[in-house]
Amino acid sequence: MPDQALPDCLFCKIALGAIPVERIYEDDLVLAFPDINPQAPQHLLLIPKQHLASTREAIAEHTPMLGRLVAAAAQVALQKHLQNGYRLVINTGPDGGQTVHHLHLHLLGGRPMNWPPG
Repeated sequence: MPDQALPDCLFCKIALGAIPVERIYEDDLVLAFPDINPQAPQHLLLIPKQHLASTREAIAEHTPMLGRLVAAAAQVALQKHLQNGYRLVINTGPDGGQTVHHLHLHLLGGRPMNWPPG
């Protein structure tokens, strides 16, 4: 059941439209919307519409969706005029800082990013 919408998953509810968000980008596999706790002038989340808890559960059949996630991030970065650069982050598991257990990619931009990140 990891690829089906989960009734208690926040991001599944957003993908299904049960929780409204400003939809910055959407296609058949991916949805992008602003993060509610932005850490940069531009901070967007990109989620797959199908439920996948994290990259830890990713398998070969998820390759098209994962590729689309990254390609959509590049398109959103262009749309948001992040020509000076941006950072893509995927948190996995508790030590990785994952708080919502639905794979999501953070697109951060609009300011210089520091290294190391955390």
